[in-house]
Amino acid sequence: MKTVKMKIQSCFLKVVCLFLVFHFSSLNLAHAQSPLSDSACAYVLTCGPGNDFYTTFGHSAIRISDPARGIDQVYNYGTFDFDTPHFYWKFMRGQLDYQLGRTNFSHFMSEYASEGRFVSQQRLHFDARQTANLYMLLEENYRPEYRYYRYDFFRDNCATRVRDMVVLAMGKNDTILGSDWQAAPRSYRRLVSDNLKGTLEWWRLGIDMLFGLPADHRATDMERMFLPLQMRDIYAATLWRGECGNAYIVSPSQQLLPETRQPLSASFPPVVVFALLLVLVVVMSWKQWWRPWMDRVLFVLAGLVGLFLVFMWVGTDHYCTQWNLNILWANPLLLLVAIRLNRSPLWSLWLLVGCFVVAAVWTVCCGLSPAILLLILTLAFRIVGYLRQQ
Repeated sequence: MKTVKMKIQSCFLKVVCLFLVFHFSSLNLAHAQSPLSDSACAYVLTCGPGNDFYTTFGHSAIRISDPARGIDQVYNYGTFDFDTPHFYWKFMRGQLDYQLGRTNFSHFMSEYASEGRFVSQQRLHFDARQTANLYMLLEENYRPEYRYYRYDFFRDNCATRVRDMVVLAMGKNDTILGSDWQAAPRSYRRLVSDNLKGTLEWWRLGIDMLFGLPADHRATDMERMFLPLQMRDIYAATLWRGECGNAYIVSPSQQLLPETRQPLSASFPPVVVFALLLVLVVVMSWKQWWRPWMDRVLFVLAGLVGLFLVFMWVGTDHYCTQWNLNILWANPLLLLVAIRLNRSPLWSLWLLVGCFVVAAVWTVCCGLSPAILLLILTLAFRIVGYLRQQ
C-alpha cells in the first residue's frame, strides 16, 4: 500500500514539475518575443480643430514610440474611403464604415502642420507590459477583417475608440480611482453647441434641428470623451491605481505643433434672419399685405423639413436623430394646411397650436438655437390667424 502511495506522489510531483518548467519556459519565450522593448512609450495625441466642418471638433489618435525597435507609429480611427460606393447616401443613412488607419509619426505630423492645426501629446503612465498590450491590441485591430467599424457620432468615433483601447490595455489590477475634473453638467447637444457658437451658427442650427432626444442625455465623464479636447482635459485630471501606486493616468500635455491656421470669422447669426422674418410676417399681416400663396410657401417648406426629419428618424441608422421633437413644429400636417388654408379642419389647426407649444418648451429647456424658437413663433402666428378667421 505504501509503495502504491509513493508511486502516486512521485507521479504527481513529476506532473507539477513539468507544468512549472513549461510555464516558466513559455513566459521566457513570450518575453523574448515581446514586440516592444522595455523603453517603449504610448501617447494619446490630440489634434486641434480645422476650418472644415468635419474637423471642427478636433481629432484623437494613439502613438506608439519605441526607438530601440525602430517603431514610431500613429493609429488613427478617423479615416474613411471616399471611393466607397454610394458614399454620400451611406453617410446620410448612418451606414458608412470608418476604419483604423496606421501611419508613420512624421507623416502624421506633416499632414497637420500643412493644415495649421495644433498637435499635443500626453504620455500614458503605462509599464512595459501595458504598452505592449496596447500595441498588440492596435496591431490586431488593424488587420483587414477588424479595422472597419460603424461610426456613431456620440458613442463610437475616433476619440471613443482611443478611450476604449486605453482601458483594454490596462491590467485587471489597474483601477481608475476618480478624477479632479470639474465642469458644469452638459448634454451631448450642449457640448456640440459649445464648439459651434459664434463661428458656425448655421451649422449649429442645422444640428439642433437634426438631433433628437438622445442628444439631450446628460453625458458622464466617460461619455464626454467623444470630443477629443474633452478627452484630453479629462485624462489630465484622472487618477488611477497601477502597479506603481496611485498616479495620474497621463503626463501633462506637451505641445508638438502650434496652431497656425487662420481662425474662422464670426458667422452671420441665423437668429437675426429669423427675427426679421417674424417681424416681416407680423407687419405684413397687420397691414393686410400678406397673401395666401406666402402661407403656402411657408407651410410647404416647414412640412418638407418635417418629412426629412421623419426620414432621418425611421429611415436611417443614426442614433442621435431618433425621437426628434422638432417634428412637432416642422409638422408634415402643415402640407395639408398649405393646400386647404382657411378651409382646414379646426382640429388640425388646434393640434398644430398644441404641437407648437410643446416644441417651444422643449426648445427653451434643452438650449436649442434661438432661431428655432423664432421659426415656431412665425408658424404659430400664421396658424392662429386662420383659427381667428374660423
